Amino acid sequence: MDGFSGEVLSRLPLADAVLSLLSFAIEPECLDQIFDQHRGRCYEDVLKFPAMVNLICDALLEHDGSGRQAMQHAEERDELEATQQAVYGKLRRFPIALSNALLANSTDRLREVFPDQAASKLPASLRCFDVIAVDGKKIKNAAKRLKAARSYSGTPLGGKALVGLNLRTRLVMAMNAHLDGETNDAPLVPDLLPQIRQRTRKRLWIADRQFCDLTQPHNFLEDGDHFLLRYHPKTHFHRDTAFEIREGLDAQGRRYAEEWGWLGQPGGRKSVFVRRITLFRTGDEDVILVTSLLDADKFPASDLMDAYLCRWGIENVFQEVTEVFHLQRLISSTPQGTIFQFSFCLLLYNLIQVTRGYIAQAQCRRPETISSEMVFIDVHRQLISLSELADREAVVNYFTTPCTAVAIVAHVQTLLADVWHDRWIKSPKKKKFTKQAPAKFVKGGHTSIYRILQMSKPKPQQKTTQ
Repeated sequence: MDGFSGEVLSRLPLADAVLSLLSFAIEPECLDQIFDQHRGRCYEDVLKFPAMVNLICDALLEHDGSGRQAMQHAEERDELEATQQAVYGKLRRFPIALSNALLANSTDRLREVFPDQAASKLPASLRCFDVIAVDGKKIKNAAKRLKAARSYSGTPLGGKALVGLNLRTRLVMAMNAHLDGETNDAPLVPDLLPQIRQRTRKRLWIADRQFCDLTQPHNFLEDGDHFLLRYHPKTHFHRDTAFEIREGLDAQGRRYAEEWGWLGQPGGRKSVFVRRITLFRTGDEDVILVTSLLDADKFPASDLMDAYLCRWGIENVFQEVTEVFHLQRLISSTPQGTIFQFSFCLLLYNLIQVTRGYIAQAQCRRPETISSEMVFIDVHRQLISLSELADREAVVNYFTTPCTAVAIVAHVQTLLADVWHDRWIKSPKKKKFTKQAPAKFVKGGHTSIYRILQMSKPKPQQKTTQ
């Protein structure tokens, strides 16, 4: 790119890097292939699938999640060949399989250019596994634009998705969704696991207590995999007395105990032989884990407890996707549309993780010390600047030129070699506040901060007369 537009782009390295990675992940040819394989009863006429993806991309990256603003800007540039109503109609009819495939296949391309030096370190005994955390996400705050929903109070849910996060790369591998936001996570497991298995090697599945039953462990154990689950008392544990109870201390000096036995009736058709690890915590609920990794010497309990603690990362992903990538502002009012937006938000999350990885690599820092949110804020500012200042046609032609993974890696490494701001450093974790007393009742339902402060001041003691 030459001239003024090239000069503008040269001053916006974050925008250049992100758009280069994104254009590689969602090349039009790849999007056409995804649509042809998973479109179901959908069809293309005037409005093509790559154009729909670009509209959602503009809405989330430049317009704070506003689909209407993205479409209005596209109309001003004569890039929207259909009406806004047609765009909304197409979005609300996208099948779930198309949303699932968009995330999985685009992430496959991002994994090709992910910097290996930016991978998170797992406990030494678990490095032979791809450690995958699994959890579900309800898509909240669906708008009640549909006529059937207008008469209901409250804010309804959109769809429901079960997501798999690779704890080494911090990339969301795949998802499986359901139209009913109130559905349970368990029925979504059988269709999620094959998507991840075809993209990884030997796996260790980590999940919360809702997956601790007599069905999901068998799903996790297929193809030679293993699991690490939080124990739920609804599934009875029967200790095998042939194994002695082993005790030890974790890194914080807390006592834990290991025992072996059966989930379910010993010898039953669905029962599973497991190792149970109980971490005793003073003043808090004990943490009880069950795992199919039975060898306590090869897979120490301390490593498994550390790995389970990393499972909380998937909760952070959901929070980040909602707050940073504008999932709280849903473009569509149908379950299909909300699921498609959620899929694209996860793709944008993966995109920023790869970008953060290159920044961390250049600065010789650990990626977890860099705030994804602060990086995305600067990406957002630079993308708006590029959109406003550079020639649109020149920018589109520049980023739609096909590139190989090797060329993209070299280009992004060059762009981000000297890009750094101290404001990107993640703030240290805050101390947990002690539980406070229940809120005080206020007559009338409201009061002022001034009165609260005055009432909190200690009253002067009255002098006693002798």
